[in-house]
Amino acid sequence: MSLRAATCALALLGGMLHATAATAADAAQGAPAREAHGVADAFARPGVALAWGVLRGRRDEDAVVIVRIETAAPEYAFVSAAAVDPFSNAHKAVQAPTRAQGGVELRMPRAQFADFPRTEFAFAPDAGTTRPALTVYYLGVPDTTPEFATQDALAAYLAERIVRERNAHSTAR
Repeated sequence: MSLRAATCALALLGGMLHATAATAADAAQGAPAREAHGVADAFARPGVALAWGVLRGRRDEDAVVIVRIETAAPEYAFVSAAAVDPFSNAHKAVQAPTRAQGGVELRMPRAQFADFPRTEFAFAPDAGTTRPALTVYYLGVPDTTPEFATQDALAAYLAERIVRERNAHSTAR
């Protein structure tokens, strides 16, 4: 076996051992948290859905990103959000844990995404949980996110988009 192949095999074995240890540690603390990478302006899984939109302002720096979140499963009853700089790992709270059943809208200045491009939405069964049941993260504002001139047009779109994403996800199974 060549030195390069042996090095690759050892690296692979090390990675597998690390993954096994991490899985065992998660299992020891209860069910492991799940993480999903959101890529489009809407996301849905059983019990949770969200949709993005931009409300334009008079000036570009006045634009606000709005994310509508709705949950129906008890394990996703609360949502919190953080803006993250992936280079320095600096975190900025966007939303403290709040009940998401029935729907909640998170508002973020679009300019925030220049310094904190990653947004993490953490879903948990209660406000005091330190390990969320699901974390959905985005890198920037999704390219497919539409912009609206009025709050009413944006609200109608977000409601319709969540229904459409839920339906698409439920028929994909």
